[in-house]
Amino acid sequence: MATDDSPSERPGALLTDTECAALHEVELGLEWLQRAQGCLLEFHHATGHGMDHLREAETRLRESGHDELADSIRDDLLPHGVVDEDRWSYDVLENFQETLLAETTGVERRVRDELADGKRHVPERRQERAWKRRAGRD
Repeated sequence: MATDDSPSERPGALLTDTECAALHEVELGLEWLQRAQGCLLEFHHATGHGMDHLREAETRLRESGHDELADSIRDDLLPHGVVDEDRWSYDVLENFQETLLAETTGVERRVRDELADGKRHVPERRQERAWKRRAGRD
């Protein structure tokens, strides 16, 4: 694919090295927070599966005549939140998504819009061009 290699046609070509580095750090910050969201999703699902097993244990304990143990699971563990008595894993996930992740996404978009006309991965594009030039494939 042929492209115009003039500075105005290359995303972020007019950025200083410091601006490009700042843009890259914001993009990386967002990417790491997106990874954290994935970890929270895993935490949420793993917690749910653990609770499902406890619910099954409650049933089997009750069936085998261990009502006191079954009651302990029913009354003490199953209704218990993961952070405190009331906050469940979905609460943690939703709060993260609606606050830090959403706010960081907005800032990342604003930085990209103001510095690079909304283009993503500007530092990577610069690196790609440099490597191609070095290999004589510019």
